[in-house]
Amino acid sequence: MQRETMEYDVLIVGAGPSGLAAAIRLKQLAAAAGRELAVCVIEKGSEVGAHILSGAVFEPRALDELIPDWHARGAPLKVPATEDRFLLLTKTKAIRLPTPPQMKNHGNYIISLGNLCRWLAGEAEALGVEIYAGFAGAEILYDDDGRIRGVATGAMGIGKDGKRTETYQDGVELLAKETLFAEGCRGSLTKTLIERFDLAAKCDPQTYGIGVKELWEVDPAKHHPGRVVHTIGWPLDSATYGGSFLYHLEDNQVALGFVVGLDYQNPYLSPFEELQRFKTHPEIRRVFEGGRRVSYGARALNEGGFQSIPQLEIPGGCIIGCAAGFLNTPKIKGSHTAMKSGMVAAETVFARLDPAGATQAAGGYREALARSWVWDELRLARNIRPAFRWGLWAGLAYAAIDTYVFGGKAPWTLRNHADHRQLKTKSECAPIVYPKPDGKITFDRLSSVFISNTNHAENQPPHLRLRDPSLAISVNYALYDSPEQRYCPAGVYEILTDEAGGAARLQINAQNCVHCKTCDIKDPRQNIDWVVPEGGGGPNYPNM
Repeated sequence: MQRETMEYDVLIVGAGPSGLAAAIRLKQLAAAAGRELAVCVIEKGSEVGAHILSGAVFEPRALDELIPDWHARGAPLKVPATEDRFLLLTKTKAIRLPTPPQMKNHGNYIISLGNLCRWLAGEAEALGVEIYAGFAGAEILYDDDGRIRGVATGAMGIGKDGKRTETYQDGVELLAKETLFAEGCRGSLTKTLIERFDLAAKCDPQTYGIGVKELWEVDPAKHHPGRVVHTIGWPLDSATYGGSFLYHLEDNQVALGFVVGLDYQNPYLSPFEELQRFKTHPEIRRVFEGGRRVSYGARALNEGGFQSIPQLEIPGGCIIGCAAGFLNTPKIKGSHTAMKSGMVAAETVFARLDPAGATQAAGGYREALARSWVWDELRLARNIRPAFRWGLWAGLAYAAIDTYVFGGKAPWTLRNHADHRQLKTKSECAPIVYPKPDGKITFDRLSSVFISNTNHAENQPPHLRLRDPSLAISVNYALYDSPEQRYCPAGVYEILTDEAGGAARLQINAQNCVHCKTCDIKDPRQNIDWVVPEGGGGPNYPNM
């Protein structure tokens, strides 16, 4: 069967901050030039915002440039950041430290990034952008010369056995003169682009963290709208990079999150369990006692920064936002840089599309970014995250020197190393004993996945694929005690044995997947490929 085709001037894969900012900017430029421009955005979530998860304290710099009257237009930036706290935790104490300059939040807002994306989608549609949620980009389409000509969405109604069911519906080919990839961290199509065109040949490996987040309604007496709290230290050891955030939003809500760098070494570490253990600290527990957990989710985030940004242009397209890795790790913010990258890409692509519809030679996006404030911001922050591979105390000392002595302008650049290569074998590490959940402050994975509203059609091929199934036991289980059963925050991976306790096998519960992408990143042999499930599958975050 020949797939249905739809043609546009620009196709954008992903309705996150960068993709929506790019769409809006394209339409603004077209209106100013008196030109018609067909722009389409596809989104794998069931609705815009369904798969968006971030802290988030939002810096409005890019939004100020994109939509200067955003306040009058009702953007959901309701809670200005009014107070910063930076704490070093021991097992029982909280020691207040000076807040680093990068982490001061005067002028920023505590928000739900998902709700901001929903609002941006409305602004984009008002300008004439076509947005299709529930359409997952499953395949990049190329012409005979190897130039990107668009994306095909995944077919619906294929059973677990790979055969078509009675509900089968073919995917759609979305063709465009230019395609922008805005899939977010470790995008599945972006991953294939990087491999096909060797886009990371001249940069350091990208490095990542996993952020596990809960949203709580707390006792009004414990709620302080505008308060921003970050912690380092306990429960992580001094060799493991990570920390927490508590952001007090409106309506007695507190966003709680724990981030662990995916360069951690102990295969027994569980980021999910570290969050649960973190909540038992006296300083943290008191905030949530008497409260109610209302939502849960997890997402990988880029931490490599400036030296890990790959080549950004390919014939017929660009990579934007967190798909490229524009997070400012010391600042703990990336939405503003993601949006700006989308705006710069939109301006570059618009200039390449002449009024007659023909495309000019590719080029100019990275150069334009290098002239923007994004480049300066990331360049100045480039050395702080890599320094923490020496441990917490050396990392803090270096960060202070880099910030206060060199101002980010040290005449060297620290290198990044691939996260999956840092894992030690089980024989080199001690198991970590985590406390059992109490169901009030701490919880298990399955009850957590339940409140993420995650859903996948059960009769579909698994979207978590092993390149070599035998490695799950011969390598992961034998050498590392299957770390995927711990680094996955959703209980997707289980090791099962027969009744006699003999042969082990890996069971993949793909229906639990919250699309965090951690398994695609951390697997020691890079044996797990995360690909898109049927469109609309995954979590349905209401306000994360």
